[in-house]
Amino acid sequence: MSETERQKKKRKKRQFVILEEQAEESQGLAELVKALEELEKEGKLVEIQVCPKCKSPRVRRVKTMSGDLWSHLGWVPPKFECEECGWQARLVLKATNKRLSVKDVEIIAEASEDSSQS
Repeated sequence: MSETERQKKKRKKRQFVILEEQAEESQGLAELVKALEELEKEGKLVEIQVCPKCKSPRVRRVKTMSGDLWSHLGWVPPKFECEECGWQARLVLKATNKRLSVKDVEIIAEASEDSSQS
């Protein structure tokens, strides 16, 4: 087998893995949206912290003894981690089923315009 054929097979395998990951993410996102819709039907309006990598709602704040002492002292923002995929950052995304005001929609639109221009 030539070197180019090996590279093609390797690339195909990598693309297949990426497609599988995207399918898992979209399934997790669909489940999250469904759960939020069910809660809205019950009249419960909530905000859920969501992992930006795997879309899992199993996001929690890192404990002090696990390496986040400075945030518990109030010197830096808190660090969050996903229990599913291990993602860690000082930023957390929230999914909500609450109604958005006009101001909220404008802020989201402005942020998406800024990110598309970059």
